[in-house]
Amino acid sequence: MTKKSSKTKKVTKREDYISWDQYFMGIALLSSQRSKDPSTQVGACLVNPENKIVGIGYNGFPKGCSDDQFPWEREGEYSKTKYAYMCHAELNAILNSPSMELKGCVAYVSLFPCNECAKAIVQSGVTEVIYLSDKYAKDEIFIASRRILTAAGVKLRHYLPKIKNIKLNFIVEQ
Repeated sequence: MTKKSSKTKKVTKREDYISWDQYFMGIALLSSQRSKDPSTQVGACLVNPENKIVGIGYNGFPKGCSDDQFPWEREGEYSKTKYAYMCHAELNAILNSPSMELKGCVAYVSLFPCNECAKAIVQSGVTEVIYLSDKYAKDEIFIASRRILTAAGVKLRHYLPKIKNIKLNFIVEQ
């Protein structure tokens, strides 16, 4: 029989865990790293009201289209740029959702959505967009996007991180 010490230290929960916003924006950022786009990597994470991830996406070419056969250029004749072919992270997250029941969901995105993605966000029933960067805010398609989202009553929130980074360690102690 072991004797319990009366001076046993009480074990308490960790205090340095990440918040839901940090977690879901982290998933969006991690997803963006799947993008092969040499200039802009964007990720999106769709979350339902129960804090369950229901869709993840990143910007890339449509399924079945070889990224070696399509252009990566940003400027020039439209059909010779990536913009004619690229599927954005938000649209991929919506299309990749196994349930397609997205009413009331929140979209965490690393870059504010364009007008085309804004239409898909509204049509899918997403009610809030939390974005990390809005670096193209003055471009016409993003002005239109903000107008669409606002008119449809989608809540917009600029995410201001409280931490600089989250460390992932693939080496697990045995």
